[in-house]
Amino acid sequence: MKPRIFIQKLLFFLAVFSLAFSYEASASSPYPLEYWALRDVIRNVELSPDGKHLALLKIPTKDGVPIIEVYKTDAMDREPYRINSDPMEIQYFYWATDDVIIMGLRQKVRDKIDGFNRGVYEGLLASVDINRKKLKKYDDLGAGIEHLLPKKKNKIIYSYIPGGGDGKIRAAFRPRTYYELNLKTGAKKLILRGKLELGAVEFDGDGVPWLARGFDAGKGEFIWYERVTDKKKWREIYRLSEDSFETFSVLGFDEKNPNVFFVRAQNGKDKIGLWEFDVQKKAFSQPIYLRNDVDVAGVSFHSNRWTNPDTVVGVRYYKDGVQTEYFDSTTAAMVQQLQGIIPNADLVRVDSRDKSGNSLVILNVGARDPGSYYLLHKGKLTNIGSRQPLLEADQLADVRYIEYKARDGKKIPAYLTVPNGEPPFPAVVMPHGGPFVSEVVLYDEWAQMLANNGYLVLQPQYRGSLGYGLEHYTSAFKKGGQGGYKMQDDKDDGMLYLVKEGLADPERLAMFGWSYGGYAALVAASRKEQIYQCAIAGAAVADPLMQVNYYRYRMRGAQKEEQLSMWGDSVSPLEKASEVNIPLLLIHGSVDQRVPPIHAEKYRKALDAHGKDYKYVELEGADHFSNTLFFNHQKLLFESMIAYLKNDCGPSGL
Repeated sequence: MKPRIFIQKLLFFLAVFSLAFSYEASASSPYPLEYWALRDVIRNVELSPDGKHLALLKIPTKDGVPIIEVYKTDAMDREPYRINSDPMEIQYFYWATDDVIIMGLRQKVRDKIDGFNRGVYEGLLASVDINRKKLKKYDDLGAGIEHLLPKKKNKIIYSYIPGGGDGKIRAAFRPRTYYELNLKTGAKKLILRGKLELGAVEFDGDGVPWLARGFDAGKGEFIWYERVTDKKKWREIYRLSEDSFETFSVLGFDEKNPNVFFVRAQNGKDKIGLWEFDVQKKAFSQPIYLRNDVDVAGVSFHSNRWTNPDTVVGVRYYKDGVQTEYFDSTTAAMVQQLQGIIPNADLVRVDSRDKSGNSLVILNVGARDPGSYYLLHKGKLTNIGSRQPLLEADQLADVRYIEYKARDGKKIPAYLTVPNGEPPFPAVVMPHGGPFVSEVVLYDEWAQMLANNGYLVLQPQYRGSLGYGLEHYTSAFKKGGQGGYKMQDDKDDGMLYLVKEGLADPERLAMFGWSYGGYAALVAASRKEQIYQCAIAGAAVADPLMQVNYYRYRMRGAQKEEQLSMWGDSVSPLEKASEVNIPLLLIHGSVDQRVPPIHAEKYRKALDAHGKDYKYVELEGADHFSNTLFFNHQKLLFESMIAYLKNDCGPSGL
């Protein structure tokens, strides 16, 4: 079955992107940086429950904002119905009924940040009836959709945190208020008000609450409750000390035996596994899936959320990409069949499905595919379009999963984006932010942009990264913070490994990072045993003490030890400014709420005081997060990076 191409509307650059240059792809000519600066052209592609309509989120111009386009699945070449929320920006949407779309909006409401983690945007929910064609906004700021209630017509459940999300308890445990909303009338009915000891609630496909989480402030323990054995009252089933670094997360339940929960936990082991948890006995029963190399990342649910909203069909883990072990043979066979017909198949998944199950939206993402959407409808496979339609598969780079040893013998996993051409390459190490996060590299825009310009890109999963067990995570802050020490060695040792393997040129090495990765770039610039020709630091933490003081009072238990140990005992770039010994490019958003611009201001003053060589680029109106980096931000970011690497990195450029 060959895809027929539906391209008139979605490859919009032919009509709208009249870029002031011509380009002919070849192995030696990288793409214009404007191509990489585009935000996703399309995303969030969804079928209506009856399968009669397909909607997608699209950015119609290079510097435009997202709109929703609604097509009839039987006439995809006809003019769509368009939904624009101006002056608010659509962030995401779901089909709630056959004719009603519910969406999340945001709007810039101030020009400057209002303190740490208080950005310039506010958000709310809205809905559109595609027949009446009228936008309806709901006034609870910060509201989020809890459940689409497939078995209740015109109803959804949404929640919000009264008074905002600030507080000492993790966001997942802060008390929320839950309402059932009638999308036709706008009427809302209070379901329950959360409280600290019982705050975050999960609902099943019937809209019945079955799980809740809370916090016992007196004992310093997180608590889990169930309402399966007795649907009229909550019953406590598990407690976890706030001082524990272990994980306990309920991901679903066994539909054939609702008294069995599916739990992601260490349960005394180093790696996180998927376990059965008997709620009547309040205890783990047996493991469902365990690995000795990486953590279980989560579960996969049935692709038809209208008929099977609670059905778990597989377990996921991250290693050489996203891997899924399916429990359901029908789902496994379907995915295998789709992988055989989708070009450049890598991570292939069903993103949306109608109630009948006969019409599917399929998404493929991989190293040579930024994300392509396909519609399978009435036996025909249609290419809807790509997130980045200007980028062609043969001009993108392969991604490899590798492992190497740090100087103390610790094994470090990493992802390597390899440019087209012959080694040795100039190389850039690009540590992720966080630092305590899990990273899996399928298609990474920044890495691919660098590779397209000839750079080998290493993304190390240095100690402290999640996904590789408890010891790998806690080794970053136990026995004193390792920021700037062993965590930094992990990055350098990865580059030295690439040099030893003949992949990287030892005279052409650089570091680029954002957030914690930017901090690592600042640390790299002042290391005495220098292996880099330059460093590029984006949104960098320059003063760790100031940064941790922003949220010191909000932390408790293990989280407090993690943050205070890592940052408190780590290298301070501000204090090491006098030791900077390579050229530096600093980049910062003017309204960065997570790492406020004062970090860049203080660090630049210190560099000036010591006569150090650096350049500074400010991204006007950009926050810390990728969804606030618009076309002009990314264009300036990429142009600054590539020009700096080419001309200013080391004696003669990289």
